[in-house]
Amino acid sequence: MNLNELEKATFAGGCFWCTEAVFQRVEGVEKVISGFTGGNIKNPPYREVITGRTGHAEAIEIQFDPSKTSFEELLNIFFATHDPTTLNRQQNDVGTQYRSAVFYHSEEQKQTAEKVIDQLEKEKVFANPIVTEIAAAGPFYKAEEEHHDYYNKHGSQPYCQIIIDPKVQKLKEKFAHKLKS
Repeated sequence: MNLNELEKATFAGGCFWCTEAVFQRVEGVEKVISGFTGGNIKNPPYREVITGRTGHAEAIEIQFDPSKTSFEELLNIFFATHDPTTLNRQQNDVGTQYRSAVFYHSEEQKQTAEKVIDQLEKEKVFANPIVTEIAAAGPFYKAEEEHHDYYNKHGSQPYCQIIIDPKVQKLKEKFAHKLKS
């Protein structure tokens, strides 16, 4: 696959270790990078982002093959594997750095995100309203190396077992047809 044929998606759904672990397993996703976006400081270090003062969200940037998976399918996985109804919070992670957000790379992605949210709301998939931010993608800053491939390297750690395992399990149950073989 030519890298020029890949598309980008950028999602924030709480801790980037979780979203990275989920999307690494999705067919058509060629690359997942953990990092920060949506804030106002260049090249922020993790230790500053987690204070909530940089405005950045922990996020992932995905490079995907649109001939194998669509942006809409990625959105459906995104919404099913985190709680888009809690403002600035995912489980015990609290603060704007853990907000739910879709950072779109085109007008088409923006419209698709709005359509998926409308559909989920109409179907009352969640008991509470979706509070996911939809914003234009800005600069994305790669996190320090120790944050990459975290779940695959540290899966036996309690955080991974308690917080990330259920998200990966939900992916396997609800989207078995979208798993890499």
